[in-house]
Amino acid sequence: MTLPPPALTEPGPAADVPGPPVRLPVAVALAAASGVALLLALPPYGLWWLAPAGVALLAAAVHRRRLRAGFGLGYLAGLVLFVPLLEWTTIGAGWLPWIILSLAQAAYLGLAGLAGAWTSPLADRWRALWPLLTGVIWGGQEFLRDRTPFGGFPWGRLAFTQGDAPTLRLAAYGGAPLVTFVVAVAGGALLALAWRRSGVLAAAGFAALTAVLLAGPAALPLQSPGGPATTVAIVQGNVPRLGLDFNAQRRAVLDNHVNATIALAADVTAGRQKQPGLVVWPENSSDIDPLRNEDAAALIQSAADAVKAPILVGTLQRTDTPGDIYNVGILWRPAGGGPDLAQQYEKRHPVPFAEYMPMRSIARLVTDKVDLVRNMLGGDHPGVIDTGSAVVGDVICFEVAYDGIVRDTVEGGAQILTVQTNNATFNEAEALQQLAMVRLRAVEHGREALMVSTVGVSGFVDGEGKVHGSTAFNTGAVVVRDMFLEGPRTLATRSGVWPEAVIVFGTVVALIGVLPLRRRKTRIDSDDVTVSEER
Repeated sequence: MTLPPPALTEPGPAADVPGPPVRLPVAVALAAASGVALLLALPPYGLWWLAPAGVALLAAAVHRRRLRAGFGLGYLAGLVLFVPLLEWTTIGAGWLPWIILSLAQAAYLGLAGLAGAWTSPLADRWRALWPLLTGVIWGGQEFLRDRTPFGGFPWGRLAFTQGDAPTLRLAAYGGAPLVTFVVAVAGGALLALAWRRSGVLAAAGFAALTAVLLAGPAALPLQSPGGPATTVAIVQGNVPRLGLDFNAQRRAVLDNHVNATIALAADVTAGRQKQPGLVVWPENSSDIDPLRNEDAAALIQSAADAVKAPILVGTLQRTDTPGDIYNVGILWRPAGGGPDLAQQYEKRHPVPFAEYMPMRSIARLVTDKVDLVRNMLGGDHPGVIDTGSAVVGDVICFEVAYDGIVRDTVEGGAQILTVQTNNATFNEAEALQQLAMVRLRAVEHGREALMVSTVGVSGFVDGEGKVHGSTAFNTGAVVVRDMFLEGPRTLATRSGVWPEAVIVFGTVVALIGVLPLRRRKTRIDSDDVTVSEER
């Protein structure tokens, strides 16, 4: 990618007067290519090295453009990314929520494009700042997208593209925000390298910076979990049919998980499998509330008694208020022990418009189908569950995308991480995107992890982010693995929100710090107009 140089007047740093941006058709093509590159960097494609290229392409498209054009180009890149990335939402919710969600998520890349256009004078004045500016812009964009509106939707973060990259190791030092920041800085360095007028020495410096940022983290040490281990089994029972009507198949889904666990018990008795200390079922493995339904409770108890191990059951719990429910993971003890109500986690971050309906009365004006969405209540404590053989940090489904929810379980004493999920209303691409998040969390917090789904993909993840025992999609499976219980308290865990806070502070400084240069540019433009009129 070769881009035009700025127009120069007199020598010196103050004379780097901006020339025109790239031509609009070129900018549109660059923005669209940015969205394609970012999409292909994410699972199921996993071309991680395209992530910094996608960042660079968008930065090139918006550089020196007017603010509205910067927003529009960023929005275009966002649409190209999010519309296909979130296509799996149509399976459970139809096309309208898919389009609305994609449009909303694209707006955040629009803001990144606007910020890139706004800070262009800084990059023109001090070219060495370009990588750093790009990094803080992307970090700030993800900060907003991860939290707004209604608690945010962090799907498609740059950090989640890096499962097979050396940069994944950075998660142990600063979490997902640091990974995103470094990938974006590498993108800015790529752009500075491609932009003319950098000079041979500067170009060599930007090339070296890109190489160090993307390959250098491979040399960073990771302390893998070790010490004592416990044997854990994950049960992927599968469902009779994919789609939203899995709820109508509740008894069949429960039977699948019970029967698979009893079959595991037979394998243990025959010596074909190790005796597990814990069995983990996925989210919605019993959509029949076993605390209110004796038949469901008896089935789960029969499975726990057969396998001689506690089962972490994903279920829905009704309340005395019709329509109000909790999405929970509850420990079911063997030998007739039944549900251990002291070891239960209620999902803290229900999904808006899917598990509960914000502004229901207003949404009803758009479609009466909003009343199909029940009112899922959020829990009030981290998912730290003592199973006897291990203390697990439990998060449910999309919660794995949120930094603080996972970190809270580790701070609460979790020895391993468990992600209970139900992908029956989605597809394999969504499941692989979720598994990429589990890989990052394992590295981030120095804990071995697992993801267990009703239909797949399920699997175990070690402390370096490598996947073991990954299952196929839309099939029944049981996987058994020993998991180490002693992991380090990583710098990312200890530092908490501070890495992201520093990045966001840098975003604010950049957005404000460009003001003097923009005022100077406005004054020069005004003087030019005056001179032209006098002539």
